[in-house]
Amino acid sequence: MRKQFFTITCASIAALSLAACEFRRESGEEPPPAVSETPDLSATGESEEPQPDVSETPGISIIREDVRADVVAEAPAEPFAITVPFPDGGNDIDPAAQRALLEVLQSDALDEGWPLVLRGHTDSMGNDSANLRASRARAEAVAAWLVERGVDDDRITAIAFGEQNPVAPNALPDGEPNEDGRALNRRVEIDIAPPLANAGAAVSPVAGNDEGA
Repeated sequence: MRKQFFTITCASIAALSLAACEFRRESGEEPPPAVSETPDLSATGESEEPQPDVSETPGISIIREDVRADVVAEAPAEPFAITVPFPDGGNDIDPAAQRALLEVLQSDALDEGWPLVLRGHTDSMGNDSANLRASRARAEAVAAWLVERGVDDDRITAIAFGEQNPVAPNALPDGEPNEDGRALNRRVEIDIAPPLANAGAAVSPVAGNDEGA
């Protein structure tokens, strides 16, 4: 009996609901809008801005400035070597020699405070004693130019080699003078390096030769 009553009641409720929907459809009424769970910010004048994703934004680092490691290391200075030419003979500092000496003043090795070794050379013209004197005068002229521009005289060692170490033949195969080669041999070589690197050259026996002084 109860089961039959329950069935009749459910059927009646369903019929009433169906009739109500049909009435609203025929009368043009719209069902009430569904209530959204998300608040409409446009009604209050507020807007929701998306937060940037730091992981995808270029140029933004998540590492604090005060904990970044300085990975840039300054390269150490290298020894410096250059040849000061005296192609016309004598010991005058011509424009070509000045250009070479300006490179010395601008070198990182000079700023290190390392010693300078100046090796004077000549061609094979003249006797040994004269060439020793000429090569020393050449090296000392270079030393004086550098000292006038602020280089400490105590850092400079001048060595006279005369004609002993040519870089080009002084004579042609037929015995005639090789003018181009002789011009290259008239020179002063400058080396700027740590003391241990220059120690071997600074004790050359020619440096103490009385004839070359």
